[in-house]
Amino acid sequence: MMNDFTLDELNTLVAVFEQAGISDDASAEALMFKRIKTAQAERAELESMDFDDCLGGGCKL
Repeated sequence: MMNDFTLDELNTLVAVFEQAGISDDASAEALMFKRIKTAQAERAELESMDFDDCLGGGCKL
């Protein structure tokens, strides 16, 4: 995951890359965009988890 970017910050970065029209090629920009989108998805999943459901060992991460 990226260094402590919030979901809002990652959403902003994705929007900037989309507005810049970064293509899906092997350029450094496209590779960075792919990494940012992966980090965004991971952060969104993490923030959507309800850790209260895990109290008492009810689930494993």
